[in-house]
Order: sequence, then structure tokens, then C-alpha cells
Amino acid sequence: MKTSDFDYSLPLELIAQTPIEPRDQSRLMVLNRSDSSMEHRKFFEITDYLRAGDVLLFNDSRVIPARLDGGKIDSGGRVEILLLRRLDTCAWETLVKPGKRVNIGTMIEITNDSVVDNRHEAKVLAKVIELRQGGIKVISFSDETLLPKLGKIPLPPYIHTPLTRPGRYQTVYASEAGSVAAPTAGLHFTPELLGDIERKGVHCLFVTLHIGLDTFRPVREDDPLEHPIYREYGGLRQEVASQLSQAKAEGRRIICVGTTTMRIIEQVAQNSNAAFLEPFEGWVSLFILPGYQFRVVDALITNLHLPKSTLLMLVTAFAGKDFINRAYEEAIALRYRFYSFGDAMLII
Repeated sequence: MKTSDFDYSLPLELIAQTPIEPRDQSRLMVLNRSDSSMEHRKFFEITDYLRAGDVLLFNDSRVIPARLDGGKIDSGGRVEILLLRRLDTCAWETLVKPGKRVNIGTMIEITNDSVVDNRHEAKVLAKVIELRQGGIKVISFSDETLLPKLGKIPLPPYIHTPLTRPGRYQTVYASEAGSVAAPTAGLHFTPELLGDIERKGVHCLFVTLHIGLDTFRPVREDDPLEHPIYREYGGLRQEVASQLSQAKAEGRRIICVGTTTMRIIEQVAQNSNAAFLEPFEGWVSLFILPGYQFRVVDALITNLHLPKSTLLMLVTAFAGKDFINRAYEEAIALRYRFYSFGDAMLII
């Protein structure tokens, strides 16, 4: 298996996209693994494929205002800081752009002009204290409590104009702050659609996985096994673990909304005994590649992913290489839209 096995030729207009309104009007490609058939529907018609007793498992992580604009104190040069992961009080892993001349000891001032705590300007000093692989810089902040007021939601780089409604880049059920990118499969759901799903007797449960670097970092190694997976923090509550275990024991389907949800629940399954899922809180580092044996997940709702991504590799592991190749060829031919505000797949 090589990284080139996960490559497609995508027209640029399938990637450079604008938000779809309303949320549930995006297209849905339904892939049936039992007979390798495909159907094309609207996303709100997903209810036709759900049945009483099913469990829909969502990632309730909320995107934080992780993009900070600042200036280097020594030169005044402007830089952009992207928060990736909190390490300790006031210390974060980050990406800095441009980062070539940002080294250990570099001091950066982050300010804005809004009124904060009865002051006319909020100001935070940031100091680079460590350099790590992959261009990651560890930065210590003088006051991290001000970062949410200074930061902006970090939209993907292919979106070049601000959203008229920033909340469009949050799922309607997002509650646990911590991600630097949205769990995009969930962006299709509206409160009305969730109500329809629950009235059908489907159980909606929530797990948390805070999305980090690997969501937007392509695999560059020729052998994907050499790709350093970036750990992401998450948790599964006791109540949810018990309900999932009961569903599996009763033969009811567990349907993951998004690849992040699948990653954490499959890692929890690896950490648990064969019969019951145990509660979990900690780092998730599971890298799902073709050949992986799924323990919990019966179906997956996911967006269409870009070439050479860990997300595409996960989907291929779940549905099979030949089936995914055929599905992506059809999606490209039918002008399905890729990435955050794109169309979706239901793999059953």
C-alpha cells in the first residue's frame, strides 16, 4: 500500500466551494457495502436509511477561536498563530505563519481594540519556548484567558471570504470547546432534522474528540505507515459507553457521524474488553488504514475527502478500496463537492 493509492484528480471547483444553505440540502451518496450499490439523494433524506433502535454517534466538540494575529516585538513583522493543542497552563502547540524566522525566544504581541475587563485594549505576550517536528512551535502566553477574545475561528485555507454567519462552521450541537477545525460531517444536521431522526426512534449520543493537525495535514510519506499521526484529546462518558455496549449486545446498529467519531470509538473499543465499552478520557492516536478490523462501527456518515489524507484512508478501510474508488469516480463525474461545506456519504 502506497500513498499514491489514495490519489485522485480533482477539479479545483470541487474544492474551492461556498457554504451550502440550508445545511441539510447538500447531496448524499449512499454506499451499500452488502451489494456495492450506490444511490444519490438529498441529505435530509437520510432518515429513509435509519430505523428505530439505531444509534447515531456525534462528535460534540466545538471549534475555538484558534487563529491569532500578532506582531514580533523585535521587528514588528506580522505573524499569524494557529493554536493546535493545549499542553499546560498558558502553553500551547501552535503553527506560526510565516514561521521561518520565528525561533526559540521570539516574543510576539497579540492585541485588539475591543473593550476587555474595562480596558480599551486587550494585550497578550507570546514567547516561543520550544520547536518540534512538522513546524510545530510551543508558545507560552502571558494570559490565556484573553485568547478567546483575541482569536478568530480558523476557517479552512480554501475559504477566502469570511462567512456571513460564523456559526455556520459549528455543528448545531457543538458544546465542548477544543477543536481547531469543525467535525464537518455534522455540519449537515439541523435541529429539525435531528428532531425527525429522534421521532423515528433513533438514539442520538455524543462523544468528544477535539480535532487537531491531522485533519488538514496530508500524508507525504510514500508508505502511510511512516506518517506521524497527531494525537487528539477526547472523552467518552460512562452513560454513553453503557448505552453503546447495550446497543451492540442487542444487535442494533451504531452509526458514526464523521471520521473523528469513528476514530475515538474504535480506540475505546481497543482499550476495553470484548463485551463492554469502558469510559475514556485521554489522547487518541489510532491511525485507521486498510486491513483494520472494525470492532464497533456498523455505518458511517462522512464528507468527501481530499487525496492522500488520513481521512480518505480511513474511509477506504471501512468500505474497501475498489468500492471507494468507484464511488469517488462517480462523485467527481457528478460534480459532488468536497471538503468542509461539501456533500456527504452514508456508508452502510
